[in-house]
Parts: sequence; C-alpha cells; structure tokens
Amino acid sequence: MDLSDELVKKTICRTEPAYKRIGGCDIEPPNPCCFVIFGASGDLTKRKLIPSLYRLHKNNLLPENFFVLGTGRVEMSADKFREDMLATVKETFPNDFNHTCWKELAAKLYYSPLDYSSSESYKKSLANQLPVLEERHKTNKNRIFYLAIPPAVFEDVIVNLGNTGLSHEDGGYAHIVVEKPFGRDLESAKRLNSILKKSFQEHQVYRIDHYLAKETVQDIMMFRFANSIFEPLWNNKYIDYVQITVAETIGIEQRAGYYEETGVIRDMFPNHILQLLALTAMEPPASFDADSVRDERIKVFRSMRPFPLDRLDEYVVTGQYGSGKMNGKNVVGYREEPGVSRESTTLTFAAMKIFVDNWRWKGIPFYLRSGKRLLSRKTEIAIQFKPVPHMMFSNLLNEPIQPNTLVFRVQPDEGINLVFQAKEPGSKVCLRPVVMDFSYQGEILLDAYEWVLLDCMRGDTMLSVREDAVEQTWRFLTPVIDRLESAIKPEKFSNYAAGSSGPAEAALLIERDGRKWRSL
Repeated sequence: MDLSDELVKKTICRTEPAYKRIGGCDIEPPNPCCFVIFGASGDLTKRKLIPSLYRLHKNNLLPENFFVLGTGRVEMSADKFREDMLATVKETFPNDFNHTCWKELAAKLYYSPLDYSSSESYKKSLANQLPVLEERHKTNKNRIFYLAIPPAVFEDVIVNLGNTGLSHEDGGYAHIVVEKPFGRDLESAKRLNSILKKSFQEHQVYRIDHYLAKETVQDIMMFRFANSIFEPLWNNKYIDYVQITVAETIGIEQRAGYYEETGVIRDMFPNHILQLLALTAMEPPASFDADSVRDERIKVFRSMRPFPLDRLDEYVVTGQYGSGKMNGKNVVGYREEPGVSRESTTLTFAAMKIFVDNWRWKGIPFYLRSGKRLLSRKTEIAIQFKPVPHMMFSNLLNEPIQPNTLVFRVQPDEGINLVFQAKEPGSKVCLRPVVMDFSYQGEILLDAYEWVLLDCMRGDTMLSVREDAVEQTWRFLTPVIDRLESAIKPEKFSNYAAGSSGPAEAALLIERDGRKWRSL
C-alpha cells in the first residue's frame, strides 16, 4: 500500500497544522516554509535531500506553501537544476516515481548561483530573491538554511548569513542545518560553535545526525521507558556488557579528499556511535521533550571514563584495510584507492572499550567498533545479560547455557530480537536458544532523512545534537586521536583484509575479558 493511502487529513484549516495519520499515529506536518540548500549541485543534495523532499511531497507531508531555493558555485539555470534533480529522483525511485507529483514539486524548485565568500553575492542571490519567492509561495518568512557543503566552507556561509541579516528571525523562523562532522577535534568544534553563536541562537541550530532518526534508534527510548519489564534490569546487576557495531562493506567511494583528513574515528565515533551509546545508557528523562532528552544524553557523555593514554592499547585497536575480496570480487586496499597516499596512516577501523562511571553502569564495558570494507553491512546494539546466578541444570548439560541477548538492529533489517532459553521439544532436559523477533521490514514509512527534514521544518530539536554534547564528545576523543596519530607508523598498515571482520587485535581486545564480538 502506498504511504499516501495511509495519510488522513483531519482538518483543511491552513492557519493551524493539518494533522496527518501515518501508520496509525497522528503526526503534525510543518507550517509553510522554504528550504535554502547550500551545495545544491552536490552529492548530498542529489542522494538524500531532494529524494527525501520528493517522498515527503508525494506522501502529502510537506506544507502546501513551500519552495526550495538551491544555491552553489556551479552556474546553472533553474530549469537545468530541475532537470538534474528529476534524473536523480528517477534513479532513486525507479519503481515508485510519479510524474504528476514530480511536476508539482518541480514547480517549487529554484536555483541561484552563489559565491560563498562574497557578501554581495548573498545580497543578490538570497536577500533580494527570497522575499519575492516568499511572497509568491506565502511561506511566512520561515526559512531553513541547509549546509550541504564541505566543512571548510561552513564559516563563510554562516558569517555571511549573519552579516546580511538572513539569520535574524523577523516574523518567521530561521533555522540552520549543519551536517557532521561538527569539527575535527575539540578546538575546531569550539570554533564552529563560536561562529554559529555570532549569527544564530542555539534554538536555531540543527546539528543533525541521521542515525538518531532511524526507526530502531528512536525505538530505544520507547522500548526502555514504555515497558516495565526491561528497565528494572537495565543496570550493572543484570547486564554483563554492551556491544555497538557500525560495520560497512563499502570503501571510501571517491571521497579520498574527505576521508584522508578524517578517518573512521572522526567520521563515526563523536556522532553516530557515541549517540547510540548515550541512548542506550541514558537515565529516564523527566518528560519526552527535546531539552529533557538531550539533558540526559549529555550526562552520559560527562560520565564516560577518560582513556588511560599510557595504556591505550588495552582500550583501543585501530586498523586500515588492505586488498581482499568482497562478494567474490577482488578489491584494492585503502592505499591503492584513487587520491590516497601510498604511505597513508588514515584509520579505516577502530574498536574501543569504554566505561560509563555512574551508579547504573559502573564496571560494565561498552565495546564499540566501526570500519570500512568489512565482511557485512551491519549496525546494531547488543545488550548481553549476565548468566543466571545458579545453574541448576549444569549436571545434565554438556555445555554452558547461552545468556540472554537483546539486540537492536539499526540496519539493514531494522528491528529488535531477544534470545532466551527454552526446552527442546521431545526431550526431558535439553535446552536451545530461541529468538523472539520484531522486524520493521515493510513498516518503514519514513526513512531517517525524511524524519530529520520534517523535524527541522517543525522546529523539533530532539534529533539534533546540542552544542554542549558536541564539545563533550570531542573532549573525550581528542586526546585519544592525538596520541594515536602521533604514534602510528606507516609500516603498521594494512592490518586487515577487505572482506574480513577487522584486525586480529580487535578480537583480542574483547577476548582478554573472556568475551567475543558478535558475528558480522
């Protein structure tokens, strides 16, 4: 069934939001607004933003009064911009493209070339054009500035938006959306936040992490705090350890320039992985609102035990992929990728053991790992519970009983499963692990980027990362990155083959504690 069949308009009054029904629940679509996309000719706009806006429009979740103004360094007409976006939407949705819906959205797409560093260009391309388009589309001066551009250009855009007065909220809102990475260390994160604060107030800033908008990730809080059977067990008395895995099969995908400056720790850990950890470990918020939830997430970051830099190898393992086979095909190693130095020490794999020092989690390790060119694509959070305190069946069984495991599958097959023991049918005392499984397959009505864009338009910052959280995660990781980068020698790499589960040292990191990684 098409999603639009599940949307029920409950009011036709446009002065108040029209509630729509999606999957049996009412959601509040946004008020009139415009999207100004910086980097509109770039990869992010083509792969994610325009396809997501098309889907939202197709499913009646965009306001009637809405438009997109794309900007960028590339000189092109609005018609050429529409043609390019049509091609990418058709490619993204080959079996779900509706020409009528596209024509409706295309009529609201515009483009204006922009020199990011020139204030005169902002006056000509934005300050003069926006009021005309806002009057035409009746968007009530509600503006969203989306930075789909490299981090090196952030400052120019933010400063010029402030200098030209476009960041001011005059009768409507002005939101700015910043994609990760939010800096490359603590100093640069503080600098970016300082630049933002000169032009925007914190409530206007949306530092988005689309992982937080995935259905299973959003469901972690619901699972924990809407059910009474698990939260009493969610502590160091019953949980043995937690594993968080973000494994990718892809390499760097023609992004050598970005990845050589970033590496896996900067790319994945301050945002995706530590945000997953925070949702797993946080205390119950007083209420389900953005500030209360984000207050609890930052408490987790402040409770993370600093790494002992003199014994870092006991807590952190790094790697870089070499050549190998993926799906039966030979693939090159990282250093053979186009644009990568033949002596590069950039990390493509990292595993960490982290402790959260508070009453709930004292002594419980969180094992984190992420890497490229690994055996399979998988993102999951696995809660491993402790064995039963007394094994009454030990004299009847030939092997240990597997403890209970609760797994949040974030991708690719979103869902939740619980492993528990049950009697084997036809036996007197023979146990086997069985799985209680809940799957979202076929039920994902909005993808992560669609939720993020909706929240930016609705003014909901719950899935946005706050200034203090950005700085705290970098405060935790920057000393580790500095120590690793000062000590890594080129001859160490490569140390794992493409298509494997990562470096052998990563297995030792967890096996020293009598545990093992879950299979990829």
